[in-house]
Order: sequence, then C-alpha cells, then structure tokens
Amino acid sequence: MPRKVLIDCDPGVEDALALAIALFDLRLDVVAMTAVAGEVAAEHATRNIQAVIERLDPPRFPRVGMALPMENAPAIENRRMSGEDGLAGTSKDVAMLAHQHPSEKILSDEVRADPEMITILCFGPLTNIAKAFQRDPGLASAVGRIIMLGGAIGGIGNVTPAAEFNMYYDPQSARQVFESATTKTLVPLDVTRQVKFSLDLINHLPDETARKGDFLRKLAQHSFRAHRQIYGQESIYLHAAVALMVALHPELFEMRELAGDVETHGELTTGATVFDRRPEFRGRTNMEVAMNVDAAAVRDAVVRGLTGVGKQ
Repeated sequence: MPRKVLIDCDPGVEDALALAIALFDLRLDVVAMTAVAGEVAAEHATRNIQAVIERLDPPRFPRVGMALPMENAPAIENRRMSGEDGLAGTSKDVAMLAHQHPSEKILSDEVRADPEMITILCFGPLTNIAKAFQRDPGLASAVGRIIMLGGAIGGIGNVTPAAEFNMYYDPQSARQVFESATTKTLVPLDVTRQVKFSLDLINHLPDETARKGDFLRKLAQHSFRAHRQIYGQESIYLHAAVALMVALHPELFEMRELAGDVETHGELTTGATVFDRRPEFRGRTNMEVAMNVDAAAVRDAVVRGLTGVGKQ
C-alpha cells in the first residue's frame, strides 16, 4: 500500500523537481500539497503548486492548500535563483482554483481524516505546521511523522553565517514544531550538501518534446545557469529531492536521536539550529537527525525518480 504523504512547500525550481518525483512515485500517495511563504511570496507559492500539477498532469490530483502572507517576514531576495515567479517563468497562465482553503486547514483536515497514517514532508519554513498545531492542539499527536528539510548540524548556514533559510525565515514556528509531540526527522544542510548533481542530470529527464519533459528541463536548465552565474558552480544541489529520499530510502541515511532547538532572537544567530551533543547529556531527545548519507546512492535514486516522471 502506498505511503500517504502531505507535502508542505514554498516551491521554487528545486522544490518543483522534488514534487515531480513524489507525484509519479507509486510508493507514495500524495494526498495534498500545501503552500507556504518562503523562497517565494505566498501568492506565488500557491500558484506554483498549481502550475506543477497542471504542467505534469499526475495520475492523481492532490488537494492544494493556499499560502497566507506571514507578518514581519524577513526580506530575502531570491529571484535570481528561481526567476521572477519562482519557477523560471513557467507558471504563467495557470488556472487558479475557484475555491481555495488555507494550508493550515488542509493540513488539519487530512491528518484528522487518517490519524497516525500521514507523513508530512516539509520543504519550506514550518509556518503552516505551527499554525495547524495552534489551531488544533491535539493534531500533533495524530501526525504519523514529520520529515523536515532545514537547519545545520555544523552551524554553517546558507542565508546567514549561522542559519539555514527555512529556519531563519520563521524561527518561532520552527521552535514550536521542534517542541511539539510529533515523531520528527530533520534533514539538515550538512547532509543535503553532500549530494551534488552535474549537468548530465538534464540528459536523464523526459524528452523535451513532451510537455512534462519541456517543463522539467526548463527548471533544471535555469537552476544550472543560476548556480553558475551566482556561485560559479557547475553542479547544483537538490535539497528537497534529497529530503524526499528519506521517505523513500531511509536505509541510505545515517540517523541519530538528538535534542534540537532553534534560536529565535540572537543578533547574529537568529534561525540557527542548536543540538545538545555533549557526551554527558542525559536529557530528552526530540527528533532524529540525518547525520550522513550515501551520496552516490541517493543521487542515483533522485535521477531515477526524475527519469520516471510521466512513465506510468
């Protein structure tokens, strides 16, 4: 029986490639995709989820949750990496749903409809999860598992010297989710940065003459151009796709139970994830954290996933 998953994301180019894999993997039943503000603004996040679904035409259409703007959100400029719309200009002319429900409501509805059976994959800030738990205090214990992309074990961030983007964007929500009574897995930058993809990835995507292939190739080509122009890199990271592999291939990751927290007010460290790894620590752990990865095997699994888009 396929594993039921709900994907919460702020889809730019990288998240969209992970969504494509999930929508066509027979081992997963994607019951909903909920949008959250982060890499792209709230209105773009919702539109981009619908664009991915429309362009890929998966065998089953998931429910879509609408992102709401976050008050006092940090001003982060990311258009050069993902384009003006967040999807390399591919989200134009998308038919918006007539009746939209907030992401936090969709999250609550789906978990309550199938208690302890839903795995939530979080590729963006944890705003929606925290709101859903506030809205429904008993919801946290009804979630099967949350797999969260974000944070850094070694303290090296990607938006500040100390903070990873998802944690930095909404550290208060991240702390609330970390402290919640859920079974949690964190996939930090230290692990996702171990998996690099070369330009050869494009050759494994569906043929460009097909609608799905044309869409995925535009996304990948934009990502390679942006990484080369901005960072001088010939390879790219697909952080969300690597986090997705934790759900599909957990055996490829080395995990450790840790006590984790998020800094919410530090002048230099807001959004930094902190883990108590003292040898004498005898306190309570609150999540499992990916510490290492079989990078070659995960890279191959991601490539196979993208190759298989649309082959059902």
